[in-house]
Amino acid sequence: MTVALRAMTEADVPAVMELERATFPEDAWSESMLRDELRHQPHTRHYVVAEDDSGEIIGYAGLAAAGDQGDVQTIAVRADRQGRGVGRALLGELLAEAERRGCREVFLEVRVDNDRAQALYERFGFERIGVRKRYYQPSGTDAIVMRRRRGGAGAHPVGFAK
Repeated sequence: MTVALRAMTEADVPAVMELERATFPEDAWSESMLRDELRHQPHTRHYVVAEDDSGEIIGYAGLAAAGDQGDVQTIAVRADRQGRGVGRALLGELLAEAERRGCREVFLEVRVDNDRAQALYERFGFERIGVRKRYYQPSGTDAIVMRRRRGGAGAHPVGFAK
């Protein structure tokens, strides 16, 4: 399977929202939240989609960046495509963009019950720095706060097709 990354556009919103609701059924973003994020692209946001050979969107990710800090806003990969490097490619692109923008640190929150995502982030040099109690609503699930400093382990730019 070949995966191509490209900038997310307004035309991608319906497919991304379908994937968002399937991936995060309890705490999915609203369509208006996603559209608002895209309005800030490219100034303070960087959103990408991952497409398979057929052009179908199988993943997406977003970064917020201001000054020397970045925040991974979201990453999702279709359930039947997980474990094939799509999430790794998406995260690599976000970190490469953070580097291009001069971010010295990148932060993220991840559900305490999402072991697969935590392992991915740790492979890319993120470390746990705190917990946000009851962060994810309405479930009330805690979030682990993670940080990666510039040049952290696993730093490697990933190709990005514009």
